[in-house]
Amino acid sequence: MRTIGVVVKRGRAQAIDLARELVAWLKHRDLQTLVEADVAGEVGAPAVSKAEMIARVDLIVVLGGDGTLLSVARLMRDRAVPLLGVNLGGLGFLTAVTTDEMISMMERVLARDVRVDQRMTLDVTLRRGDAVLAERHVLNEAVITKGALARIIDLGTTVNGEDLCVYKADGLIVTTPTGSTAYSLSAGGPIVHPSVGVMVLSPICPHTLTHRPMVLPDTAVVGVTVRSPDEDVVLTLDGQEALKLHNDDVVEIRKGAITVPLVQSVTRSYFSVLRSKLRWGER
Repeated sequence: MRTIGVVVKRGRAQAIDLARELVAWLKHRDLQTLVEADVAGEVGAPAVSKAEMIARVDLIVVLGGDGTLLSVARLMRDRAVPLLGVNLGGLGFLTAVTTDEMISMMERVLARDVRVDQRMTLDVTLRRGDAVLAERHVLNEAVITKGALARIIDLGTTVNGEDLCVYKADGLIVTTPTGSTAYSLSAGGPIVHPSVGVMVLSPICPHTLTHRPMVLPDTAVVGVTVRSPDEDVVLTLDGQEALKLHNDDVVEIRKGAITVPLVQSVTRSYFSVLRSKLRWGER
């Protein structure tokens, strides 16, 4: 491991201070550091884009919240780089390392005394007629929802080309195991251990009470067709990018071609994170 990328949450002075500390620590160990252009002058490291960083580094340290980490993971289509998240945000399921643990965790990384989880992703394709309008890659979820008006939408859903149902709901979440503790959990979906190869369909406020969350194998191909000609419908990707949908548009979702490596501490298990973040099991 010779080159480390550092991604900093924008607008957070604490993140800049941590980046400056980390860059100095890495330089002292003769390791090269690459950062984004908007912080390069403040932390004293060469500037690159996120895409170039992914192509060149051996590890990316993300100083921010889960959203900052997701913004990096979504760009990993051709090369998967291990991600170490240092939590400066709120809940922090993906960025589970605290700021106080950053340097000790880096020492463990360089000593190879860490666990690396391979996290499943989803490839999302938007089709309008015979045209492919967008191809995206997500770590958490793809969400199809109604616009601002309080009306339900109809979403014709298939699995491997076979009709499943027409969801009459505020929307539908298709999530990975990693994303099961995000929006899907709020919509009543199950918590899925990240090592399990599945995807979850969680309807949002379904009009039909029999429409419950469903767990599918990761070999499934989910197709969702918009059947609401008079409604505004939006496809949201990892909560960071929104694409407006038209009636009869088809969103196809399948297991991603790559997995995203997330560096985990050997001293903190998945279940301990659940207990600390969700107060799991407390009364």
